[in-house]
This record gives sequence, structure tokens and C-alpha cells, in this order.
Amino acid sequence: MDTQTSRDLIIRAWREFATQDPARIAAVFTPDAEWLAPPHNATARALDGTSHLVGRDRIVRFLATEFPTIFVADRSVDFTAIIADGTTVVVEERMRATLMNGNHYDNEYCFIFELRDGLIHRVREYMDTRRAEEMFTATDS
Repeated sequence: MDTQTSRDLIIRAWREFATQDPARIAAVFTPDAEWLAPPHNATARALDGTSHLVGRDRIVRFLATEFPTIFVADRSVDFTAIIADGTTVVVEERMRATLMNGNHYDNEYCFIFELRDGLIHRVREYMDTRRAEEMFTATDS
């Protein structure tokens, strides 16, 4: 897979994630895909879930069903960089949303996508976990 094709796949994948359509999301992942996020991150804790999602079906359930119950409105993603090298694509982005508790969410992320056979095989997600925790737990005074 060449670098431009890898980059295009990841841009397409983000569009599919936004649809929340399970079939469209599943179409960009290998059956044995993994998604690794920081341990004990605020989103995983809010879902009583794990930070290591294993298998396409589990990742699809997170993106199509669980994610929208946490980030309930005004979701937006702004890419600051997309860097591809062969079958590895790095995405820097800023995500904003309204959380289920009504708080505003605004955080920066770095994702490293590893591709196999033209699909996403592994995602490593990095974020400011302290900042996320503050937005998840902040209350009005």
C-alpha cells in the first residue's frame, strides 16, 4: 500500500466514523483490529469499559453506539496534521463536543494507525488524559 493510499484510507475512515453506521465503520477495519487508548482514560471509565478494544465488532460498537452516549452533541474534529509513511498514518487532531454531563469537551489527540491489507489493523490513541478528566468531572460552582 503506498503512502497516498494509506492517507486517503484514514481520511475516509474518519468520515465513516462520523456516520455512526456500523456497516460503514466495520468496512475500514480488519476483523482482528485493535484500538489502544491510555489506560483508565475518562471515556473508558465513563463506559465502564476498557482502554484496549479488541476485534472489529468491539471497535464498531464503541464508535457507533457507545461514543455518542458520552459525546452527545456538537461533535467536531479538526485535523492539524496527517502524516503517512507506507502503511503507518499519524493523525493529530482537536476534538470538541458536548459531554453527557453538559460540559464542553475540547482536547487534542494523536492517533497512530497501522494498516494491513488496505484496512486499519491497529490504532494507538494518545491524548491529554488529565485535561479530559477535568472536563468529565467539572461542575458549575
